[in-house]
Amino acid sequence: MARSAGTPENPHGKDSPLRIGLGLAALGRPAYINLGRSSELPVRRDVRTMREATFAVLDAAYAAGVRWIDVARSYGRAEEFLAGWLAERGHGDLTVSSKWGYTYVGGWRMDATMHEVKEHSAGVFSRQWTESRSLLGNAINLYQVHSLTVDSPLFTDEALQRALAALSDDGVRVGFSTSGPRQAEVIRRAFELEVAGRPVFSAVQSTWNLLEPSAGPALAEAHAAGNLVLVKETLANGRLVVNPPPAITRLARRYGVGADAVAIAAVLAQPWADTVLIGPSSPQQLAANLAANGVDLPRGELAALRPLAEPPERYWDRRSSLQWQ
Repeated sequence: MARSAGTPENPHGKDSPLRIGLGLAALGRPAYINLGRSSELPVRRDVRTMREATFAVLDAAYAAGVRWIDVARSYGRAEEFLAGWLAERGHGDLTVSSKWGYTYVGGWRMDATMHEVKEHSAGVFSRQWTESRSLLGNAINLYQVHSLTVDSPLFTDEALQRALAALSDDGVRVGFSTSGPRQAEVIRRAFELEVAGRPVFSAVQSTWNLLEPSAGPALAEAHAAGNLVLVKETLANGRLVVNPPPAITRLARRYGVGADAVAIAAVLAQPWADTVLIGPSSPQQLAANLAANGVDLPRGELAALRPLAEPPERYWDRRSSLQWQ
């Protein structure tokens, strides 16, 4: 049976000092869409070098008190790297979340014409759950549908819903992540799904940042109902760091931190955010991100950042135009 993923009040487990979790999307494969990533990675991005880079970030994160690690089947070799690190280090106090629904097809190439393929079907779930479990075993605490959207066949596939719900019987929490301008609608609709009178899902991972806060009310509702809420893309895939708005730059100077720390602190200020995920590509980026723990933004400063929000459609159009690098 998998280890407990903690309670909604303390999802990181007993005595965890941080609400920040580490995502490996930018480290498990040679190319990704995060801006500001390339300069933090080795020039060579062969499997061995990226494995070493992943281990370095994991070691630094663990030393800093991070106890939540988030991966996915589509993050290249992220699950494999994490499994190897866990086997070598022997840490038993971590919470691990992974995701299924996208298949990595990039072939470890920077110039791949396609890097991942999405399919929410019972067959893909069965295959990818077997793959995830073979690598990470009982270390998986939370298994999530990757990028659930309003048009996903999951909403009408009762066999798939039953298969997902069955994970709970083995002690694995079942969740979903969201993407796109209709995140709030997906969140509310997904939490209504039931199998045999029990909810299919008890966790959600959504994009919320200063440029795209539209899912906030739905996430607050989910948290209030006792569900676990994780926040991803807290830096808008690097947009808030590479070219930060003046309002963020001013606060960064005031607190003596980088723009990344201010943006992450704004997420930590949301009372419904149980786990705030970051995705650094190096120990240096990790340290800069974690400086957010020392930034306590008062209401007035948070209010001054609200005008940064973009219309969701514009935000997601911009995100879809980011190049893999």
